[in-house]
Amino acid sequence: METTNDEFAKISELLRLLGLSYYEAQGFAALVYHGIADADTVADSAKIPRTSAYKVMESLVEKGFAKETQGRPRMFKPEDMNKIRNEFTEKIDDLFRRLKALQDVLPSKGEPQLIYTIHGTDKVYDKIKEMINLTERELIICTPRIRDIRTTFKKNIENAVKRGVKIIFITPPNKRVPSPSIVYRKEGLIATDVVSDQERAMLAAPEMDACGYSDNPALVAHVFQFVNMMMNGETPKTV
Repeated sequence: METTNDEFAKISELLRLLGLSYYEAQGFAALVYHGIADADTVADSAKIPRTSAYKVMESLVEKGFAKETQGRPRMFKPEDMNKIRNEFTEKIDDLFRRLKALQDVLPSKGEPQLIYTIHGTDKVYDKIKEMINLTERELIICTPRIRDIRTTFKKNIENAVKRGVKIIFITPPNKRVPSPSIVYRKEGLIATDVVSDQERAMLAAPEMDACGYSDNPALVAHVFQFVNMMMNGETPKTV
């Protein structure tokens, strides 16, 4: 079993590069090992608390790493490996396309175009709240974390609507958005982008624990062009 434990540790470490927490990575490695298992079995193999097991498995299902079988007791099995690999390959390719585009827009000479880095979820949320409150004409939010955005900034978004702000969301399918707003549905979102009046822009990490913010016109234009590209070819819906 020592060899298996060593392999779990190595796989778990690599899985965390895909955005899984320690418990989620351990749990997914154990689930792959068993093929199909209940949460308690996964907890025992993964050496994670049984009290956290169901929450971990439900999170893996939500993130597309696992699926729940029909019937009782509740059983789980890994999602198709090729599907997981293809989704993350697309996300990594998208990330490096964005990094390259950002690199190209930066000047090689002259005054730097500043991006302010903000660390900590509370500070990131405070900055988003500030951006919403400052918006006078148009607010675009592109995010896979629409539930967090909807609940955390409910009042701020409602006040923006009262000011006559046009609200646009780009979100995964089947996710509820605040109304009234315009929504574009997009698969495979990983980060959160916010553009306010084409004057301020933010790119937040998947877990919302860090972000880059800028009010530099060239960099804001770059983020605005990117979110517009996300909307191209998609049919908007007013809710």
